[in-house]
Amino acid sequence: MTPTPLMPRQKVPALNVALTVGDRFELGSAPAEKFDLLVFYRGMHCPICAKYLLELERLAPEFEKRGIHLIAISSDDADRAQKMSDKASAKVVKFGYGLELSVARQWGLYISSGRGLTSSGIEEPALFSEPGVFLVKPDGTLYYGATQTMPFARPQFQDLLGAIDFAIANDYPARGEYAEQV
Repeated sequence: MTPTPLMPRQKVPALNVALTVGDRFELGSAPAEKFDLLVFYRGMHCPICAKYLLELERLAPEFEKRGIHLIAISSDDADRAQKMSDKASAKVVKFGYGLELSVARQWGLYISSGRGLTSSGIEEPALFSEPGVFLVKPDGTLYYGATQTMPFARPQFQDLLGAIDFAIANDYPARGEYAEQV
């Protein structure tokens, strides 16, 4: 079953996950001033994810200055999510865990089956979602979305900051919203 992409300017699926800090994240319950940046990652087994999330944490103050909340989300359990949070030296980025794969699919994420140990020597889960990055507006609609079928070639956070600056300065609308027959 191929995931269905989300549509810009339309409401995104509900999202409610536990956080490693002992609370919960419910999308829309306390929206950011500009955007919620949702970074779905493969799990603690992924060394590329660890590097990617370390970069997100490094740039977190820049996102915060722009009125953007950050959350990294996986289907990992609490222990694995905490280990990934520790690897990323997370102080600003929140780490959500326990993402149900049916919800991942609603977000248009691809699902992979585990293939044993990764290059970092950590066992992959039986099933897990591949990466996705989404900017959600305070009204719960999709502004930007990117999904991958592989762990590499993800949107770079520094580039995303530049795009956000342009979008905010120019009141640039979400694009890709046309859904009629072509």
